[in-house]
Amino acid sequence: MKPQVLIYTITTCPYCIAAKKLLKKKGVVFEEVNLDEHPERWDECERKSGRATVPQIFFGKRHVGGCEALQALEKSGKLDKLIEGMG
Repeated sequence: MKPQVLIYTITTCPYCIAAKKLLKKKGVVFEEVNLDEHPERWDECERKSGRATVPQIFFGKRHVGGCEALQALEKSGKLDKLIEGMG
């Protein structure tokens, strides 16, 4: 089964690294699109997110945003609910 969480990243981005670390800590299986390795997918990332920054994180069709948005969901307790809703 294909992961329902998608994260667009670049290799050296500390926010990307932190977001992936949090997702892994939560046991979330995710698909990573490294834009250093797949630069042709930048347009796709920007079109889907409306932003030109990384990371961009999607839970299914829901655009969560970047690392700070993910951390805010965790801090508020809403991340666990979002993860549970995907099961």
